[in-house]
Amino acid sequence: MQVFLQGLLFGIVYIAPIGMQNLFVVSTAIEQPLKRALRVALIVVAFDTSLSLACFYGVGKILQSTPWLELAVLLVGSLLVFYIGWGLLRAKEEAMGTMDAEFSYKAAVVTAFSVAWLNPQAIIDGSVLLAAFRVSIPAALSHFFIVGVIIASIVWFFGLTTLISKFKHLMQPRVLLWVNRVCGAVIILYGVKLLATFVTKI
Repeated sequence: MQVFLQGLLFGIVYIAPIGMQNLFVVSTAIEQPLKRALRVALIVVAFDTSLSLACFYGVGKILQSTPWLELAVLLVGSLLVFYIGWGLLRAKEEAMGTMDAEFSYKAAVVTAFSVAWLNPQAIIDGSVLLAAFRVSIPAALSHFFIVGVIIASIVWFFGLTTLISKFKHLMQPRVLLWVNRVCGAVIILYGVKLLATFVTKI
């Protein structure tokens, strides 16, 4: 139980800081009905869980030992992140909360994959942190830790989606629009950071 709680606490602390996944979940909760936003949260959880499992078992070493693959991920990731951020910046006030015609689960899957898997720095950092915990825990108990991390992801993303969806009616459409645009601007900054890292590694 203690190892499970360590994993749960680590998962919350690791996911909670503002990042591309959280910004994507927040913008979706603002734009879409609750049921649809929860489905998107489930997609985000699936990719976040797969990333956590991969990091826990050392995929970061592959990127570190394969420079061309790291460069490819950086370039593709930065371009996709720019595209995602630009889409949020261009959101229109009248579309907020009623984007049925423009919504696409295919686009949601691509975006969820991008914000989780196309950030090699996150993969490497996650690998280092999770690997550090893994070697500090008896092998027989390590699965309890990663289960705690996965449950933290589920609780966080579903909780965040529900909270934003339930209280967005208290905000004016223009405020929601600007929240979305701020999210878009921050995501674009992540794209700039990824592109800058790509350039410095060439």
